Parts: sequence; structure tokens; C-alpha cells
Amino acid sequence: MTLHAASREALDLAERSLGEVLAGAGADPAKVGDELLSVVDLLDREIGLRRAVGDSSVAPESRQGLVRRLFDGKLSEQALKVLDTVAGSRWSSPRELVDGLESIGRSALLTAAEKAGTVETVESQLFQVARIVAGAPELEAALSDLTAPAEAKRTLVRGLFAGKVDAVVETLVEQAVQRAKGRGIGNGLDKLVALAAERRERSVAYVTSANALTDEQRALLGTKLDGIYGRPIALHVEIDPALGGGLVVRVGDEVIDGSTSGQLAAVRRTLSRA
Repeated sequence: MTLHAASREALDLAERSLGEVLAGAGADPAKVGDELLSVVDLLDREIGLRRAVGDSSVAPESRQGLVRRLFDGKLSEQALKVLDTVAGSRWSSPRELVDGLESIGRSALLTAAEKAGTVETVESQLFQVARIVAGAPELEAALSDLTAPAEAKRTLVRGLFAGKVDAVVETLVEQAVQRAKGRGIGNGLDKLVALAAERRERSVAYVTSANALTDEQRALLGTKLDGIYGRPIALHVEIDPALGGGLVVRVGDEVIDGSTSGQLAAVRRTLSRA
């Protein structure tokens, strides 16, 4: 998510507001997250409302009053307080307001996972979901189809993953699907994996191996990557026998290709230039 300066400042204010309400007695981060993401869905559907809430030429009190009239009695007071901050802040565009609100909703859900001690599980399950979708082009196409009704895609996600993954994972995946906008959801799911890893103060390494790694091999690889990047690394490994041998490691935009197929490809490139 790329935000302009005004939106970054507004997001900082919203994050502080979220932190304050979740620190209060009786706050339910999962409920607050679900509620905020439901508002994201509404603003995505209702262009006029999105523009009205994000119109910086209108007084903040008026925008806050609009939000209160719409959602008072329908959302928890904690969610309403966060929405007060979001609506009262100056965003660079209505679209960036919605993107910022989505970020806040996701943060609330990950806070719920932190409090439950399930962040690592959430991260691992998000990675598994991402790999399932990546390995099934027809499924990815169905989930990314702009013409498909939102409820149909939500039903598909629930049919695939309900009861099989943590509730936080299911909600985050549903949201990623709803906001894919025909661009495919692979990047969106990978970003969710990274967000969960950040909660454990780790960066993500996507490892593709020709063979399953033993616990000792995973530990050794993790230690080496920690040293290379100077920070803790969370490993997510998938098996692809087509590599022939070795590993391919991706951290951010950097790819380390130590696979047999990668080495052969490098040799072919060298020969073609000769």
C-alpha cells in the first residue's frame, strides 16, 4: 500500500486511535477488526459515500457526524471511535482513506491473534492458503473475477477454508479476495503473510526446495539468512521437484537461485552469449 504524505499522517493517527481503544478494558480486537473491514466493504461498494467521507474540503466534524449517523448502534463504540479519527483526518484521496481503514482493520485482527498467541499459526496458514491459490489457476481466476458477486466469492472462500483455518485467517483471506479488483490475489495474500511476520518482528523468506527439508536443514538455512539480512527471517517452504535439486530463496525483491535448474539456466544464458 502506497500512501501520499497526508494519508500517511492520517494513518498514523488512526493507528494510535486503534491502539488506545484496544488497550481499554473489555475491548475485543477481532470484533473491532471485523467491523472496520465491513465498513471497508461498504465504502468500496458505495462510491458516493466514499467520496463524502473522504472529502477533505468538508469540515471534519461534518464527516464524523455522517459516520456516526450511519453506524451508531450498528458498530461497537470502539470501532466508532476509530472511525471518528479516520473520518476526521485529512486523507490524500477517498481511495487512500479506504486503503488506510483496511490496514487498520487488518491490524486489529492481527492484534487479536497476538493476544491469543496464534500469530505464528496465522502466518503459516496464510502462506498455505496463498500456495493453494497459486497452485490452482482456475480457483485464482474465480476469486479474482470482477463480474462474480461478492457473496459468491465469500461463499467460495468459506467453503474451502471455514473450520480448517483460524478465524482471523478466514476473515483476512475474504477481505483480500473482496479487494482484489481483478488484479489477482496472489500479491495480496503474500502481503498478509508479511504483515503477520512483522508481528513477530521477522521478514519473510519464500523458499522453494526440490526436496523436503529436515528440521536441522531449516534451522541452518534460517541462521544463514538471518546473518545475510541482519534480521530474523521467517521461513516458508514449498516443494517443487522440477527444480532438480537445491533451493530458490526469495526475500522481498531479491532472489537467490541455488537450484539445479537455475544453474543450468545460467549456463545456457552464458553459452547463448558466446
